[in-house]
Amino acid sequence: MSAVATFLKEIRIEHTLFALPFAYVGAIVAARGLPAWGALFWITMAVIGARTAAMAANRYFDRDIDARNPRTARRAVASGKLAPAVMLWAIAGGLALLTLSAAMLSPLCLRLLPIAALGVLLYPLCKRFTWSSHFVLGAVDALAPLGAYIAVANTVNITALLLFAAVLLWVAGFDIIYALMDVQIDRAHSLNSLPARFGEAVARPLPAALHGLMVLALTAAGYLARASAWYFVGVAGAVVLLACEQREFGRAADVFVLNDRVFVINMAFSVAFLGTTLAGFTLR
Repeated sequence: MSAVATFLKEIRIEHTLFALPFAYVGAIVAARGLPAWGALFWITMAVIGARTAAMAANRYFDRDIDARNPRTARRAVASGKLAPAVMLWAIAGGLALLTLSAAMLSPLCLRLLPIAALGVLLYPLCKRFTWSSHFVLGAVDALAPLGAYIAVANTVNITALLLFAAVLLWVAGFDIIYALMDVQIDRAHSLNSLPARFGEAVARPLPAALHGLMVLALTAAGYLARASAWYFVGVAGAVVLLACEQREFGRAADVFVLNDRVFVINMAFSVAFLGTTLAGFTLR
């Protein structure tokens, strides 16, 4: 049980709360209401499988990098508490669960599965080659609402792509904030991130711009899907999120404190937006 707990902590299982609400949002928008419970179950399994594989790949490929960073050196694989082979098995198991879930959801989901699998496996390597890895991570996470939309509607349209764009911008924005913690380490080890490449003066205001674009994408998606006013209450919540982040930038000089606060704010937003989206398509 101790090994299981260590593994779950290593892959940050609690962070699934970032991906699941927006996956459900995609399914609700596609169904114009509450989807079938069977679809929701397999969407949940797909997200768990994809995220397990993604985090395991991140821990496996970055184990040497993590060991050189004081902030991450105590991670289980980097410190030797877990064998790297554990993460290889987790990658295989996560992809197997994702594949089964896609097969149970729709033929189109299964045909598009290689794109998701490739993104899950390639993202951890991106920081070695490009400062745009934040946007790659955003695109991988944004497959959750897009995949869920496809699972219910069995098609891709502008509304689905707007939800994809919104989550891409949202995740990229707070991942840039997260990268502020490792600017010096990234530069010392020739790793790429937007803050390391362009400096904090550029990186600090950029999340606000990205999250502002996210608000526009969510607004357009709700308009095209003909959501009720409740949905747009959630969009207003995204504006509040943006204001809270900007306030925290002004209050928290320590980037570690800043990230803790931003994490809580963004998790609360994702859950709240799920609630308002459900209301926006069930309460008329």
